[in-house]
This record gives sequence, C-alpha cells and structure tokens, in this order.
Amino acid sequence: MFSKVSKGGQPSASHDSPRPSVKSGVPSIISADLRITGDLICSGDVQIDGWVEGDIQSRNITIGEGATVQGSLQAESVRICGIVNGEVRADMVALEKSARVTGDILHKSLAIEQGAYLEGMCRRTDTHPVASVSEVKDKPAIATPSSTGDSQAEKKAVVG
Repeated sequence: MFSKVSKGGQPSASHDSPRPSVKSGVPSIISADLRITGDLICSGDVQIDGWVEGDIQSRNITIGEGATVQGSLQAESVRICGIVNGEVRADMVALEKSARVTGDILHKSLAIEQGAYLEGMCRRTDTHPVASVSEVKDKPAIATPSSTGDSQAEKKAVVG
C-alpha cells in the first residue's frame, strides 16, 4: 500500500526492511499527565514526569520534579528530582534538592544535594564485593561430621 521509490526508480515496501537499530539521543518521556501501571524496560534513556507504579530499567533514568515512582529503579545513571518509593540501583545516582526517596540506594557514585530527603540505606557497590565482618561471622567456615555421626555439626570462623 505505501512504498518509497528508491533512487533507481524501483518502489520498495517500507515494511519489508527491518528497523535499523540506531540509538536515538532522544529519551522516552512519560509526561506529567500520564499515569502508568506496570514495569518499564528501555535500552535507552527514560525521563519520567508523570506517575509510574512499577519497576523501571533503563540506561539512564531521570525522575522529574513533579514525578512519582512507586517501584525500583535500575540503570547506569539515575537523577532524581521527584518522589521515588523503592530501591535505586545504579552506577551513578544524583539526588537533587527536590528529591524525596524512601528506599535503599545501591551505587558506585552518589551525589546528594542539600535539601534532598532520603529515608533508607546507602551502600556502595563494587565489581568485586567484599564480605562484611558480620557476614563472615554468620557463615560456616568448615562443615565436618562430629564423632557422634552428626553430619550437621559446623565450625564457625572467628573474626577477631
């Protein structure tokens, strides 16, 4: 029905060729008057100015000043100016002065502007996580059967 005429004069149907996988510099935008219920997954950038109830996964996420997200965020970088109720997991996280976050933040880099509200735990993540002292104390170091035949006996590592 619709076709383009190529330079050689031959029509080519637009639905016959696959969509190019060109990354656009334009973010996907959830505008202020839009309310979404469900998870969002995007390989590019996402800007939320509306209301989202669900988890968001993207390369870069921006939560606008009037936006509300009820769910977790996962991205390479996250910039929050609005409200987020859920876990934030990203390499770089920035909380602007208008941000209100209730939930844990797992990050490699964290910037918090004066006036931002955060209720939750902040934990730096590395590519090779190191066990904390409390984790080492609670995990068995060696499991050996006891002389009574009980194979459930455990010896604990002592960290001094």
